[in-house]
Amino acid sequence: MAKRSGGGFPGGMGNMQNLMKQAQRMQRQAEEAQAELEEAEVTGKAGGGAVEITVSGKKEITKVKISEEAVDPDDVETLEDLVMAAANEALREIEKLSQEKMGSITGGIPGMPF
Repeated sequence: MAKRSGGGFPGGMGNMQNLMKQAQRMQRQAEEAQAELEEAEVTGKAGGGAVEITVSGKKEITKVKISEEAVDPDDVETLEDLVMAAANEALREIEKLSQEKMGSITGGIPGMPF
């Protein structure tokens, strides 16, 4: 019986080496994309722009802007709702940006660690 080379990998060691190189390239691309994402900022708006919240790629709020007309001491609840809506919109946008960047690297392969 002939002995198989390549440690049992289909196509031998050459394919395994190519897979390793491809994985390393994807890892570098993911690290570069992550660095770009950390520099990115998105802004969520609510109440027609009365409340704006900016979130970084690190998912940290970096800026809150509230227009004077949104501030009504007799209706704090509406302002709270606007702040929450703007924050949630900004977080959804940064998550969408993150998925787009990482998805372009992994080709949409589910379960990739990047």
